[in-house]
Formats: sequence, structure tokens, C-alpha cells
Amino acid sequence: MGHEPGPAPRRPPVGDLLEIPRGVTTGVAGVCWVGRQAAGPLARSCSVSNGVYLATVIDLCSRKLAGWAVADHMRTALVEDALKAARAERGSLRGAVFHSDHGSTYTSKDYVRLCTDFGVTQSMGAIGSSADNALAESFNASLKRELLAGAPAFADQASAYRTAFRWANRYNTRRRNSAIGNIAPNTYEAAYSTTLAEAA
Repeated sequence: MGHEPGPAPRRPPVGDLLEIPRGVTTGVAGVCWVGRQAAGPLARSCSVSNGVYLATVIDLCSRKLAGWAVADHMRTALVEDALKAARAERGSLRGAVFHSDHGSTYTSKDYVRLCTDFGVTQSMGAIGSSADNALAESFNASLKRELLAGAPAFADQASAYRTAFRWANRYNTRRRNSAIGNIAPNTYEAAYSTTLAEAA
């Protein structure tokens, strides 16, 4: 008796538009972005039963944390707020590519609609790939490690938010990044803008 064919493999709703090795810096600021939701040690403490969750939007060229949001939930509004923060910081995201995992918040109708409204094209890698969105995962791991500094968790949501805000400012203005020549993201972008102006 022949075997019945198995179910067809699931096809990703959005293709991977970042056809470059994960971890490589792109050459143009403000064009390619990566992002991810994070929970875990940052998110949990005895006094915050629902946890505190983080969403990020990172420029793949300069490694700048252009948008982020913290909330006590993992609903679509969290990743929407991070993208809105990036748009407010940049002025516009039109024409940009945003790469994420296949999480339900990123594939939700509301998030897809927001990306369309902002002129952002979504990109997602292979489902189940450990290499997919490695930059965003590495960023979130570093953030948690440096924020908590060995502590099991923050005491409350307000403490987590304040500390994350200070860390994000330091990350963009002073923290050196080996992927961009051991300088801070803001320094890299300033030099990049100067180069463009001189070339023009």
C-alpha cells in the first residue's frame, strides 16, 4: 500500500529580502532594518506578574537603535510602537526594508497595515532557521546582559524602562561597535553624512 503524501511545507508569508550574510553591515543608512521582541530576565520579577517586554528596530548599516518600546504585554501594539519610534526618530521610513522573524505580531494585519502606511517593505527569513535575524537576537542578548549586570530581574516596570532608556542612549552615543569600526552608531552616522555631503 502506497503512502499518502505528507502536507505541503508551509510557505513564509513574506520573503527574505536581506540577501546578505547575517551580521554583515549594509552600505546605506536608513534602508535596511532588523527588529525583534524580547522577554526573559529583563521581563520578569516577583512584582511584575505579566512581565516587561521589549521590541527593537535597528539600522543594519549603522547599528543604531532607532526605535524601541517597552510594555507589560507582547501584543502587536508593542512592535507597532517600536516602529513608530523609529519613524519619529528618522522622519520617514519610506522605501526601507524591515526584517523580522515570523512572530504573530509581525505577521498581524495591523502591523502589515502600519508597514504599508509607512512605506516599509517587510522581510522574513526561513521559518525555524537559527541564523534568521541573528543580529537582532544578539543585540537583545547584549542589552539584557548589560542592563541586568548579574541581577535576576528588575524590581518593577518603571525601573526596567528607566534603565533601558539610559542604556539605549549610551548605546547610540558612546558604546563602541566592532561591526562599524569600533565607534558608536551616532558617530558612524555623522561620518557617513559628512562623506555623502563631500561626495555631492
